Amino acid sequence: MNLRFHAIQRVLGIIVMLSSLSKLPPVGVALFYGEGAWWVFLSSFLVSFAIGMALWHPVRNIEYQLRLRDGFLIVTAAWVVASIVSALPFMHAPPYLSFTAAMFEATSGLTTTGATIITGLDELPRSVLFYRQLLQFVGGMGIVILAVAILPMLKIGGTQLFRAESAGLTRDTKLTPRIAETAKRCGRCTSR
Repeated sequence: MNLRFHAIQRVLGIIVMLSSLSKLPPVGVALFYGEGAWWVFLSSFLVSFAIGMALWHPVRNIEYQLRLRDGFLIVTAAWVVASIVSALPFMHAPPYLSFTAAMFEATSGLTTTGATIITGLDELPRSVLFYRQLLQFVGGMGIVILAVAILPMLKIGGTQLFRAESAGLTRDTKLTPRIAETAKRCGRCTSR
């Protein structure tokens, strides 16, 4: 049981460290346009990376085969943790949002809903506008990057996270190269 949570902690640490990288491009944008927000993004990067390192480093050598329920927990925790660390710049740079409002803005970006509570978007620093759009991009590409690049590197089967994020197929059903075969298997699973 303890080994399982250490393996989940290791994955979450890596996800936090990777999501901290989204704060570096706005540093360049802020420096290019001479905006003072560059320090906010740099310090947010350092704090986020340190949190991820503190989660990952003590359990970096843990080997454990994750299960389906672990996939559910990782997906849920990754959304929450990534939203928290992505909210940091919104609280310390214009428009200086509260924690709740910053969480909404970060979650909106990572889930690619496009909703916002910020008024006067045109008056915001360009680095903050860039960061908002970068969160949309990261949110849209996140599942692809997670499945193709990160999970094989962590020796985690993508099936656990795929099942946690998808609906329809039962736990005994596997995708096949032909849609007709998958449909037949699904039909047999539901008739049981």
